[in-house]
Amino acid sequence: MPFVRKFYTSDTHFNHANILHMQPRPFSTIDEHDDHLIARWNAVVGEHDVVYHLGDFAMGLNNPERIREIFSRLKGRKHLVYGNHDVRRDGDLHPTILALDWAARPEAIMFVKDEGQHVVLSHYAQRAWQGHLKGHWHFYGHAHGRLPAEGRSRDVGVDMPDVDFTPRTFRQLTKGMLDV
Repeated sequence: MPFVRKFYTSDTHFNHANILHMQPRPFSTIDEHDDHLIARWNAVVGEHDVVYHLGDFAMGLNNPERIREIFSRLKGRKHLVYGNHDVRRDGDLHPTILALDWAARPEAIMFVKDEGQHVVLSHYAQRAWQGHLKGHWHFYGHAHGRLPAEGRSRDVGVDMPDVDFTPRTFRQLTKGMLDV
């Protein structure tokens, strides 16, 4: 098996036309947006790489064919830490999200090791997270760049300038934050 890399991203909001104006994002149409994000993803992620998506994968979940088509175009073994747009109003995972070929069942929070470091993954920013006093890291989404990084915690969403609509590695995301 080839060398496997780990990547992190959040808040792609595939198939969500309103995101173009809510953020705003610099695309004329949602198709242009989706194609750009897919191209950026596939430019860095290999077939065997792991991608942790920290929520709000897509909207328009009542169009499962479109969501499956987008998902199938993305390289890598994909894990989802679900966000507010990945669940139904009753809090259960949306059937369209559940039906995608995730590498494991989507979870509300995940714990991973990367570059020898412990990383807590969630959709929502936390002021204190498991192991924060022991030097563990925390990656989150949801904030769309509106919350500053704090200590070893940071937004990994596609709207962050240094993320630039592209999944990033632990090393890229932590560069300059603290000595690792």
